Amino acid sequence: MFANVIMLSTVLSMNGHLPPLIPWQGKSLQLIQSSGPLTTDFELSGGEVSPTYEDTMKFVDRLIAANPTQFSSVTIGESFGQREIKMIVASENGQFSANMIKSNGKPTILIQAGIHSGEIDGKDAGFMLLRDIATGKRRDLLSKANILFIPILNVDGHERRSKFNRINQRGPIEMGFRTNGNNLNLNRDYTKVDTPEVKAVLQVINSYNPDLYVDVHVTDGADYQYDITYGYTPAFASESPKIASVLEEKFQPHIDNKLSQQGHTPGPLVFVMNKREFKEGLAGWIAAPRFSNGWGDIANVPSILVENHSLKPYKQRVLGTYVLLDGAIDALSIHHQTLKAATMVEQVTPRELVVERQYAKEPIYIPFKGIKYKKFESALSGQTEVKYLGEAQTYEKLPIYWKKEIVNKVMVPDAFYIPSTYSFIVDKLKIQGIEIDLITTSEPVSNIKQPEVSDYKFDRLPFEGRFRVKAEFNYLSVDPKNLEGWYKVSTEQGRGKLATHLLHPEAPDSFFAWGDFHTIFQRTEYVENYALVPYARSMLKDNPKLALEFDKKLRENKNFESDPKARLNWLYSKTPYYDQGYLKYPILMQYKPKQREVEK
Repeated sequence: MFANVIMLSTVLSMNGHLPPLIPWQGKSLQLIQSSGPLTTDFELSGGEVSPTYEDTMKFVDRLIAANPTQFSSVTIGESFGQREIKMIVASENGQFSANMIKSNGKPTILIQAGIHSGEIDGKDAGFMLLRDIATGKRRDLLSKANILFIPILNVDGHERRSKFNRINQRGPIEMGFRTNGNNLNLNRDYTKVDTPEVKAVLQVINSYNPDLYVDVHVTDGADYQYDITYGYTPAFASESPKIASVLEEKFQPHIDNKLSQQGHTPGPLVFVMNKREFKEGLAGWIAAPRFSNGWGDIANVPSILVENHSLKPYKQRVLGTYVLLDGAIDALSIHHQTLKAATMVEQVTPRELVVERQYAKEPIYIPFKGIKYKKFESALSGQTEVKYLGEAQTYEKLPIYWKKEIVNKVMVPDAFYIPSTYSFIVDKLKIQGIEIDLITTSEPVSNIKQPEVSDYKFDRLPFEGRFRVKAEFNYLSVDPKNLEGWYKVSTEQGRGKLATHLLHPEAPDSFFAWGDFHTIFQRTEYVENYALVPYARSMLKDNPKLALEFDKKLRENKNFESDPKARLNWLYSKTPYYDQGYLKYPILMQYKPKQREVEK
């Protein structure tokens, strides 16, 4: 008791800089046990502590020992820091292998916690839920679904524990760090797959084929009444709209009802347009494929992103997560056939694919449960700042700007062709669960386009360890005579949309944009002027059309006319000695004969 009093005093002093709270006494408080088998560290601390990696792994072992007929654990990967990434597999009849899970007639939910290990609510909520199953209190849950639970994905970041990792979050007292041991954000890695942690998750999804994927986070941003916010890509901006509609129409009402009955306030997954003026409205974010839920939308994996409200107490957030997971399992048991049917429909790859969106200029209006605030002029920042007052304020019609306006969409090729020298790209595609064929014959292929970079710009600073690049392209018709030994990626497959996002160079989360093809920007063979000048003179003499083009360029472009280097480089580019791979995207794209692809 005395230790709990000291702990509570510590928490109050640490949170003194945060906005005042609206008092909460939810029914879900009854879920906490103070003693008995498998009482969690979270519960023993009065809802203020989350255990270390070592203690977490010990609890995994105790959980399985308590019910080995229905619980097992598997190591799904190892971090760069050589820590094991564990997953608990829970099945009613002790069927733990991936093949058994897929064939036992029950739907499967994958629950992932600690991708940002400072946002660790899902770990402690999941342990309470599994404990209640293991001890018989909630054994009904395994009659509804198989459960896959990753308590900590970012295991290295988890051990970078501190009381000072998240200034705007109420607990736990010590929490992990946002990025992994290499300072990479795992929830930006679902396309480039640089991290062993995300590779492990993708392999789990490919092996177990879960019907629902739930990724648990804690949000940043403004203050509001909602304690549990969650969402998915809405149907109007989704590349898997049938799946999105089932989540919206079947799952969300069920989960919201569970949360409300237990004293929680569920809300939409939104952010704030202007953090210093809440009334300007909300940002309806649409996740790109680099994020877990954006990847799920493209890969036809029904996904829910949970973003608990960081300003609510840790105990309240964890209990709300328990209720949400309970509701998600229940909804999955009821609606899994409808969800599975929608998932099957979305296996068909469209002929066009939206690869980039921006926020709409015109909002829609929604009711929203906010918190009163006042503005003041800060002598520290030199600008107007916001102070939240801890009093409820409901907006009847608050504007929300959804990120739904289309910036760019691309024609989806029938197939991509990857040269054998880029086999590392093939390896990445295999991790993504994309089907690939090795070409073993020398038969020619037709209707092939090759993107050529016409303009480009590298980011000034690295992002997630990469110097990203944006480019514009011309699409050249090419006639490859022999692609034997190359790899073919057909887009007529379940993950054809994902393959297009990864391989089409105009997609912002493509391998190209992330920097896997930076070598095409290098020229490695050069020319001496004493050799080029006589060769070019002869070339222009033999090619009057080219000579006229050169003269016209001299007349119309004074910068070109006055720049000897530019003149000679242009002439060199017209010779057969010029590097034919320079600025050429090495992956070829095949289109149907009648499918139009503009040569820019």
